[in-house]
Amino acid sequence: MTAPAPYIGRFAPSPTGPLHLGSLVAAMASYLDAKAHGGRWLVRIEDVDRDRNVAGADEHILASLRRCGMFWDGEVTWQTRREALYDAALAQLADHIYPCGCSRREILDSQTRLAGSGHGNAALVYPGTCRAGLAPGKVPRALRLRTPAGEAHVIGFTDRWHGPVSQDITAEVGDFVIRRADGFWAYQLAVVVDDGAQGITDIVRGADLLDSTPRQLYLQDLLGLPHPRYLHVPVVVNADGEKLSKQTGAQAFDNGAASEALLADALLPAARFLGLDIAAGTIPAFWQAAIPAWERLLRARNAFRAPLLQGPR
Repeated sequence: MTAPAPYIGRFAPSPTGPLHLGSLVAAMASYLDAKAHGGRWLVRIEDVDRDRNVAGADEHILASLRRCGMFWDGEVTWQTRREALYDAALAQLADHIYPCGCSRREILDSQTRLAGSGHGNAALVYPGTCRAGLAPGKVPRALRLRTPAGEAHVIGFTDRWHGPVSQDITAEVGDFVIRRADGFWAYQLAVVVDDGAQGITDIVRGADLLDSTPRQLYLQDLLGLPHPRYLHVPVVVNADGEKLSKQTGAQAFDNGAASEALLADALLPAARFLGLDIAAGTIPAFWQAAIPAWERLLRARNAFRAPLLQGPR
């Protein structure tokens, strides 16, 4: 029997502003899972969407993690320094991609179904307008990845928190963008390439990204990459039931307050949200209690470490 690969997890924030309680919950869950499994925890700055980046936000994020007692293994990586990897993946996918000249308005006018975008927003199900080539007068805007046409293509996996999950990517998503009209790499491609290059075995993140996982599994297959395990924790919402985010007015939890305040106002509430009942007077004592508490929580859910998915099909 082959021994399981050593655990390698990651936290991958976007530098669009400082961390808030919602992003702290995701960071905490990924950190606890790595430590509970005796694994490595990497930090990757997902700054590929250059138009949304805020100057200095990456360093603020890293400083907040350190102040919270979350120390990463190895060097921090930035997506904007990894362009060559995405170019290589694009070349590998050449037989599966095509240029698309459709605007969002044209796609909206063609149908009414919506799919999850995989990065927290609703997205239109693409009807395949440019599959057979660009219409006269249209110019290429984005690059799309073909999903299997004319048949259901259901991709399933077992999430360690939510259990069995499946999605028909042909019917529910359609051909999806891997390079955007503005020239930036799409989240789906960049995250798959990065996770593969870094040898990530376990992905712990918010449930708003649950529906993007089948697309990522499909890309992993096409690129010959192994499938990680996934665990999607609940997301923090505001008073209106919206995901807590910078776009919905989420406030930074770290404004330079003393460590006691950081513990009381950020770490303990984030732990309670995850279902951990912890009493601690210092940040080191918090982590000393939180790591075994996380393991107990997952064992109670029968989710401590699920078997790896099958490799590329």
